[in-house]
Amino acid sequence: MLERDVLETTPGVRWDDVAGLSEAKRLLEEAVVLPLWMPEYFQGIRRPWKGVLMFGPPGTGKTLLAKAVATECGTTFFNVSSATLASKWRGESERMVRCLFDLARAYAPSTIFIDEIDSLCNARGASGEHESSRRVKSELLVQVDGVNGTKKLVMVLAATNFPWDIDEALRRRLEKRIYIPLPNFESRKELIKINLKTVEVSVDVDIDDVARRTEGYSGDDLTNVCRDASLNGMRRKIAGKTRDEIKNMSKDEISNDPVAMCDFEEAIKKVQPSVSQADIERHEKWFAEFGSA
Repeated sequence: MLERDVLETTPGVRWDDVAGLSEAKRLLEEAVVLPLWMPEYFQGIRRPWKGVLMFGPPGTGKTLLAKAVATECGTTFFNVSSATLASKWRGESERMVRCLFDLARAYAPSTIFIDEIDSLCNARGASGEHESSRRVKSELLVQVDGVNGTKKLVMVLAATNFPWDIDEALRRRLEKRIYIPLPNFESRKELIKINLKTVEVSVDVDIDDVARRTEGYSGDDLTNVCRDASLNGMRRKIAGKTRDEIKNMSKDEISNDPVAMCDFEEAIKKVQPSVSQADIERHEKWFAEFGSA
C-alpha cells in the first residue's frame, strides 16, 4: 500500500526549475547530495545529517526543492503526508511508519519527504492530544533517530509552514533547519522567465518592472500573476461571443495573441500577495532562535 501511495522514482524536477534560493540549494546539496557522491568522506563526525527541515511562508518552493533534491541525487523519493500514515485501527499507524522506513532502506539510497510535518508531529502533551497520535510521534522519532544506524543511506526531508508547532524532540533530530524565504528581486525575475517559457511574450513586457511591482509575493503568487496575465488574451477574444461561437473558433485565432505588459498590470491588480508581514516576522524570529543554516 505504501509503495502504491508514496513511491516516486523520478520526480523530474531539476535545480534549474527552482528559481533563486541559491543558499538553500547549497545547504541541501551539502546535506543530502554530497554524502551520496562522497560516502567515504562523510564518516564519523562528518556523518550525514539525520534530517533536514525546510520552513518558511507558504508557496515559497519547499516541496519543489525536495523533489529537486531527489532528482539530482537519483534517489528513490517517498512523498509522505499525515493522511498516508493515518489508520483507524489501533497500532496500524505506528506499523505504517516503521514499514515506511523499512521500505526506504530496501530502496536505499532514498529520500523520505514529509510535507506539512507539523500536522503529523506537533508538540506532545498538547491539550486534546490523542493517545494514538502520541504513539505515532514516538515511533517517528525512534525511526528518524535510527535512520543512520545502518549502512543504507536514507535521508529524511521535512517541510512546514508552522515550525513553532513541531515537537522539540523532532526539532532536535532534524539537525539542519533551513529557512526558505520569499523570493528576492533577482529570484522573482528568474521565476517570471521560467513561468513564461511556454507562451509568446510581447516586446513591451518589462520583466524588471513586473518583478519590482511584485515585492512581497511568494513563488506561488507570482505563478498566479503569470497565469492570469497569459489568459487575458483569450478573455479578450471570447468577450461578447456566444458559446457556439467560442466552440467554433480556430486554435490559431485564440492562441496567436502574445502576453503584453497591460496583461501583467491587470493581473497584478487582481492577484494580491498571500503572505502577511506578521507571518514573515514570525518565521524570521524562529530562524534566529532555532535555525541552522
